[in-house]
Amino acid sequence: MAKRSRPGPLESGFRYIESSALVAGLLEGDRQVLEALRGSGLPVTSALTLTEAARAILRARVTGRLDRTHERAAVRALRSFGRRAFVVSVSDSVLRRAGAPFPVEPIRTLDAVHLATAELLDDSPSLVTFVTRDARTRENAIAMGYAVE
Repeated sequence: MAKRSRPGPLESGFRYIESSALVAGLLEGDRQVLEALRGSGLPVTSALTLTEAARAILRARVTGRLDRTHERAAVRALRSFGRRAFVVSVSDSVLRRAGAPFPVEPIRTLDAVHLATAELLDDSPSLVTFVTRDARTRENAIAMGYAVE
């Protein structure tokens, strides 16, 4: 589910929103994530993020963590985010890059997909802020030169 053609450069850069952060914002109301989502710069994410977040919402309802009302609110918020963000497809080039080494190994496959997606934006890491709640993803993003929130 790719949206729009690749965005042009922005003065304020991009904010790559990784799944763990988006889920923390949607399900836990993580204030730092919610502020990051409203921060400057175009929000960018992988199509994988939308799927991971949708699964997390469903899992939370099925396990009793969310009732139907809160589930609907979380789904609406996820859809709203998906409309505002530049969504990058999980392409063959993303998958090839995800299969190569990262600065801090081991790293899980889905986390590698997020890092590869951000890296393949072809923008200087100084123009991309990586928003994550995952420790290994954070370590790799920092090692790759990204600002991290």
